[in-house]
Amino acid sequence: MNAQAPTEHGQGHGQEQEQGQGQRQGQGQGQGQGLSSQARNLHWLLTNLVDEVPGIRSVVVVSSDGLPLLSSDPAGPATTTAPRPATTTAPRPGGRSGPRGADADLATIVSGLASLTRGAADLMDGGTVKQTMVTMDEGSLFVVSISDGSLLGVHATPDCDMNVIAYHMALFVGRAGHVLTPELRSELRQSMEYAG
Repeated sequence: MNAQAPTEHGQGHGQEQEQGQGQRQGQGQGQGQGLSSQARNLHWLLTNLVDEVPGIRSVVVVSSDGLPLLSSDPAGPATTTAPRPATTTAPRPGGRSGPRGADADLATIVSGLASLTRGAADLMDGGTVKQTMVTMDEGSLFVVSISDGSLLGVHATPDCDMNVIAYHMALFVGRAGHVLTPELRSELRQSMEYAG
């Protein structure tokens, strides 16, 4: 069922199919019940991003004030996707697995990095920061702005295809940006607090 959903969504076969898929996806995992159709659709988009793009370890959507709105981190309390394959949570040096900590930690890192790059852009008269990328020995971190000031952060494996991840992040931002109203952000924030 999950393999068919991206094809249906990608070909634009109507919003009803997308909403139905998002509803089934969320309800089957204990998430999404009681959420609006827009919130379920965002959960579905995030799940699709994680499941369909090779190399992604975890994803977080962070509000402009730094609070997590959506997360895919399997170690976090507000998981929106099934646990990732073993490559996602492979032990790191020191015995830890996956990204350091839960979804709140990734949200904090994404928010802090975005703040730092905005400050650098201001000091350099560089204009708006469009994307930030950090490459490390054991992974990569990508941060892009969503139209309302929210942020999309992706933690990926060191061998990921950066172009593919950047492309799919842009698709997510294009699809999610216009629906992240203040009401929806509040609903998502409350669902993350309730799940935690």
